[in-house]
Amino acid sequence: MSQTLDNNKRIARNTMLLYFRMLFLLVISLFTSRIILQTLGIEDYGIYNVVGGVVTMFAFLNNAMAGATQRFLSFDMPNDDKKVLNTTFSTSLIIHLIIAFIIVILSETIGLWFLYEKMVIPTERMNAAMWVFQCAIFVMFVNIISVPYNAAIIAHEKMGAFAYISLLEAALKLIIAYSLYISPIDKLKVYAILLLVVSLIIRFVYSSYSNRHFEETHFHWTWNTNKIKEMGMFASWSLIGNLALMGVTQGLNMLLNVFFGPAINAARGIAVQVQGAVQQFANNFQTAINPQITKSYASNDFAYMHSLICKGAKFSFFMVFLLSLPFLVMADQTLSLWLKTPPAYAAGFLKIILIVSMIDSLANPLNNAVNASGKIRSYQLTNGLLMLLVLPVGYLALKVDLNPKLVFICQLVMTVCALFLKLFFAKRRTRLSLGLYVKKVLYPVMLVAIISPILPNLMYTYMESNVKSFVVTGLLCLFSTSTVIYLLGLEKSEKVVIISKLTSLVYKIHL
Repeated sequence: MSQTLDNNKRIARNTMLLYFRMLFLLVISLFTSRIILQTLGIEDYGIYNVVGGVVTMFAFLNNAMAGATQRFLSFDMPNDDKKVLNTTFSTSLIIHLIIAFIIVILSETIGLWFLYEKMVIPTERMNAAMWVFQCAIFVMFVNIISVPYNAAIIAHEKMGAFAYISLLEAALKLIIAYSLYISPIDKLKVYAILLLVVSLIIRFVYSSYSNRHFEETHFHWTWNTNKIKEMGMFASWSLIGNLALMGVTQGLNMLLNVFFGPAINAARGIAVQVQGAVQQFANNFQTAINPQITKSYASNDFAYMHSLICKGAKFSFFMVFLLSLPFLVMADQTLSLWLKTPPAYAAGFLKIILIVSMIDSLANPLNNAVNASGKIRSYQLTNGLLMLLVLPVGYLALKVDLNPKLVFICQLVMTVCALFLKLFFAKRRTRLSLGLYVKKVLYPVMLVAIISPILPNLMYTYMESNVKSFVVTGLLCLFSTSTVIYLLGLEKSEKVVIISKLTSLVYKIHL
């Protein structure tokens, strides 16, 4: 009981640190994105979004290995064997270096061919697009070799490091926005170069922190065939899932570019940026509980693991829904106030993508639980192939009706199917009860999702569209969602904890 209480306190503390980090980053992101969109213009913003995506398209190789590194470090952590941990870390860093060079080669061959032969970019901006492309390759290289260090920080649950380093990253991005505003030369080139510089600085800070605090992150050349095989097998099956993720994100981005040009990519970029900011609130919570899910599986504490899965899914959904509802109710007005003149289709894209994020928030703890088991072959095959269908189905939909929203509707349908598939595998791999998940997660989130929007929608429908209605409706969205979550979404024990925390906070403020 004492260990479980300590774990819960650690999760709560880490979550709060990550939330302070996220709130700060959200404000900076919204502010800088407006400046960058206005400074670059819709066309150049779209070019950066889609050209950078060509390089990101190859990142599925790295993402697969990143998941393996995180899983194995967290799995080995309870044993506290520094030698084993160092072998795991060093092996993962060697593999990431190999992956980084593979991605550079793929980008400079297949990526360049796609850039010149398939993408829709105005001829006069091709030189700037090439600068973006090359800088994106270097950024990707730097990010790949940073993964083992970031994984070590997460495995040790030192979330305060992320919070402080993120403050530095946010400050640097503010400097980028200002530099872009005053730059007398090609702003798209300057933007790409400055982002590369920021990536180098942040990568150095993360690695320095890890080397100073974690003994196992001091790299030693080692070629442990068994460890490479073990991690490689896990990563190879994860590769399918990450390939599917690439198809859903950057693949659809490429598809939109081929059919509609860079202006549509700008609209998608804006929608994805808002989605990323909203989803980070759930991701922060999940980042805090993921190591505990893996460690509880390694310790055969399935009851605690199942509790983490259900709480993680439910509270992640509430966080995403709470922030998404104002955008769902008044997306057009929100984007207009934020960006003045948002790209066409941005509001429609945003609504669908936010719903996808809500479903993903329910599915991610299930995905992490299956990964903790290490038995992921059939899971990754079926889930990956299901999500990969988004790309051909989206292509066929655009051939039938040239409406860019259709590709996101296809993504939404496949995401719903993937949720139930992940639930099925979580039951098989971790003995999670389907009845428990329905009772503890699906039932309360459906009540909240159905009841919360009623009052805000009625208010927004009958009020005149202006700043006053925007503020009133936004506050009503927050009040309605918070009230329904408390009354219908929380269990009695959870309400007691929340009341206790709020009382303690009010007491400290008065002091």
